[in-house]
Amino acid sequence: MRKFLYIIVAGILLSAAALFALRLYGERLTELVLVPSAPFEVQGALADNAYADPAMWFSRPGMDAPADPARWQPPVDAEKSLPAATPLPSEDPAATSAGPVPRFAVFFIHPTSYYSGQRWNAPLDDEGATTLARNFVRGMASAFNPASEIWAPRYRQAAFGAFVTTQHDAQRALDAAYADVAQAFDFFLASLDADTPFVLAGHSQGSVHLLRLLREKVAGTDLEPRLAMAYPIGWPISVAHDLPALPLPACADAQQTRCILAYASFAEPAEPGQFMTRYAAEPGADGQPRGAGDPILCVNPLTGAMGGVADISRNYGTLVPDANLESGELIAGAVPARCDPATGLLLIGDPPRMGPFVLPGNNYHSYDIPLFWANLRADVTRRMRAFAAR
Repeated sequence: MRKFLYIIVAGILLSAAALFALRLYGERLTELVLVPSAPFEVQGALADNAYADPAMWFSRPGMDAPADPARWQPPVDAEKSLPAATPLPSEDPAATSAGPVPRFAVFFIHPTSYYSGQRWNAPLDDEGATTLARNFVRGMASAFNPASEIWAPRYRQAAFGAFVTTQHDAQRALDAAYADVAQAFDFFLASLDADTPFVLAGHSQGSVHLLRLLREKVAGTDLEPRLAMAYPIGWPISVAHDLPALPLPACADAQQTRCILAYASFAEPAEPGQFMTRYAAEPGADGQPRGAGDPILCVNPLTGAMGGVADISRNYGTLVPDANLESGELIAGAVPARCDPATGLLLIGDPPRMGPFVLPGNNYHSYDIPLFWANLRADVTRRMRAFAAR
C-alpha cells in the first residue's frame, strides 16, 4: 500500500511539473512538436477541372442530406430549450426559394485539421485530417444551413505548425493552401446563377483564406454587390490596419448587410499569449506594423453589432459537441458575450464545459462557432431577409 501511495504521489508531482513546464515553455514546446522540420515542398497545381469532381467537396449541392455534413441538424429534443422566436434547425426555411428566407449560397472554408509536423501542407488523402475537417464542417458550416446552397471545399491546408512560427515556409504553406481555395471559389462562382447573392464564411485558417479572397477576388469587382455577408470568425483582424483594406465594413447593427461579423472567444481570465504572437509580429493588410496593443475586430454574435455586452439570455443555443465532434446538443443560455474594448477579444465569462479542445490561456478558439451556433443561424437568416428587402 505504501509503494502504491508513493506511485500516486509521484504521478501527481510529475503531472504538476509537466503543467508548470507547459505554462512556462508552452509556446516553445508547441513549436518543437508541431512546426514541420522538413523543408517546404512545392505542390503541383491541381487540374483545371479538379473541383468539378464532387469528391473535392465536403458539401455542395446535389449531395444527399445524410452525407452532407453542412446539412446536419442538432437532435430535435435539444431544440425545446430555445426561445420560440428563434429560427429552429427543424424549420429548414431554405428548403424552397419561395420560403421565408430568400435564395442565397454560402462558401464555407474549414479550419485547420492537420496537426502533423511531417509536412507543411496536408495531403488530400490524409484520413485523419479529412475526417476531422468533415466534423468541423458538420459543427460549423451547419450554422449557415438556411442557405439554398452550401459549398465547402477540400484543400491542401497549411499544417497547424504554420500558425505558431514566423518562418518563411509558414507563409509559403498558406499561399499553397490559398491557391486551392481560390480555385474552388472560382468553380463555386461559375456554378451559381448570375444573380444569386452569396455569403463567405470560415473559421481560423479558413478565415485567413476568406480575408484574402475578399481582397483579391471580390474588392473592386462586380462581385461586390452580390456579396451579402462575410463571417471570417476566429482570426484576429486589426481594426486599424486590416479592416480598411477590406471591401466590407464591420457590422454596426443586427440589420446591416454587406458587412463583416468576426470575433475570437476567450473565457476569463483570458491569456491570449500565443494567439496574438504571430498577429503582433506581422504587418497588417496596409503594410504597417500591428503590434501587441492593436485591438482586433469584435462583432458580438449575441447582438450582431460591433462591441458591447450581452448576457446569457441573448444566447439562443450553444452547440455542445460530443467527444468525437460528430454530434452535439443545443443548450440555450450557456454563455454570455462581451467585447473587451482594450484587446477586442470576445469574453464569455467563466470557462464553460465544451470538451477537450480548449487551448491554453482559456482560449475557446475551437468552439468559436459552436458557442453561438443558434445565434449565427438566426443572424444569417435575418440579414439575408434584409438584403433581399433592400
